[in-house]
Amino acid sequence: MTTRSEAADAVVVGAGIGGLVAAHTLAARGLRVVVLEAAERAGGPVRGGAFTTLPDVPLDLGAESFAVRGGAVERLVEELGLSVEAPSGLPAWGYAAGRAFPLPAAGVLGIPARPWAADVRRVIGWPGVLRGALDRVLPPRFVDTTDLGTFARSRLGSRVADRLVTPVAAGVHSAPLDRLDVAAVAPGLLEAYSRSGSLSRAVATLRAAAPPGSAVRGIDGGIHALVNALLDRLDVRFGARVTNVERAGGWQVHTDGGEVLRAPRLVLATRTELGPLPRAGAEPELYLPPAPERGADIRLVTLLLEAPELDVAPRGSGMLVAPGSTPGAVRAKALTHATAKWPWLARRVRDAAGPGWHVVRLSYGRTGETIPQPTAEEAARDASALLGVDLTGRVREGLHQRWDGSLPPPTPGYRTATKQFEQAVLAEPGLDATGGWIAGTGLAAVVRHARGTAERLGPEPLGEPVSDATF
Repeated sequence: MTTRSEAADAVVVGAGIGGLVAAHTLAARGLRVVVLEAAERAGGPVRGGAFTTLPDVPLDLGAESFAVRGGAVERLVEELGLSVEAPSGLPAWGYAAGRAFPLPAAGVLGIPARPWAADVRRVIGWPGVLRGALDRVLPPRFVDTTDLGTFARSRLGSRVADRLVTPVAAGVHSAPLDRLDVAAVAPGLLEAYSRSGSLSRAVATLRAAAPPGSAVRGIDGGIHALVNALLDRLDVRFGARVTNVERAGGWQVHTDGGEVLRAPRLVLATRTELGPLPRAGAEPELYLPPAPERGADIRLVTLLLEAPELDVAPRGSGMLVAPGSTPGAVRAKALTHATAKWPWLARRVRDAAGPGWHVVRLSYGRTGETIPQPTAEEAARDASALLGVDLTGRVREGLHQRWDGSLPPPTPGYRTATKQFEQAVLAEPGLDATGGWIAGTGLAAVVRHARGTAERLGPEPLGEPVSDATF
């Protein structure tokens, strides 16, 4: 095999959204950037598709919204010439203890700011209110704040934890509460708790500091439009699996296609294909990314329904389901009534198919579960139970998407391992790492981390000039 050597200012390994954003940020500073992707498509869990019935209506088959905190994603969307879209404003619902209910408005991951509020009381009852209110007077000492389950139960009691925090937090992060690292899933909550001495007061503080309006936004045309816009601006090489990384006056990145990319900057935006990495020094040691702790296997089923009864959005924008809420009945962990949540999608479906047509997406799978791929008919039965509308015979098409272990597990052990790896990486000149596997769950976290990665590497020259010679 002929080996081809090529020079670049930076090489990014991995074309997930983190790698693409890091590459875009570096390129915007005038650097020549090459992105290597082992697969044949980019974006990772930010992916799009369409029904064959409505081929001109784009759909998100992965992430479908982003958190507005920090503004990083909104700034990126504007840079790329896309349009930020607000959701409809309909409430989200929860399902626990065999009943559906609108989720309380003032909360963080289901943790209420006021346990005695009317919308909270309807879910947890007076016993839950009385226990939750004790949070305001209990001393803050001797509370284990490592995992969200222990933290929430110790401060607010089991009714709040089981009926509110579990459907929201476990639904969003696809893991049991006792496996969720508080700092990873609720940034700023521990700091607010240490200042106030009360979990509900800490939530109230975070809510007061949040921007007004909805906490999430979307993009006209779907979140996956980000990937398409970034690909149009970048040099991304698909089917380029990295086989080795060496130090030689910078970095040499070898692919299975015989390419050697030489660059003073290297960004690791994946953990799945990387072997040992060399440290700097006369006798460099080797070190590895953290051993992958498997995240949840997610199964998504997106349904196209002809059901005018859904025009009134009977359960708002969607539902989060607590584990074990209806044994043997509903297997889904979450449902999104997409055409009720996103006005842009409702307009496009109505224009393409007429009134009374809807898109509903159901999500299956939590950490530690092994589940078969649900059929469209099984998903429709779950949707019927959750929405309170008989959808039998109403399915016109179904789309299926698997995400096997793609979400990073937000567990204390995994977060510790990634932090240690990140510290080791930052000690190496010209090297950095990003992506959901190290930044955490959510587009806002990944984009912010990827921007920071690119800014740390910066436009300044690093190492010796690289050669364009082929050998």
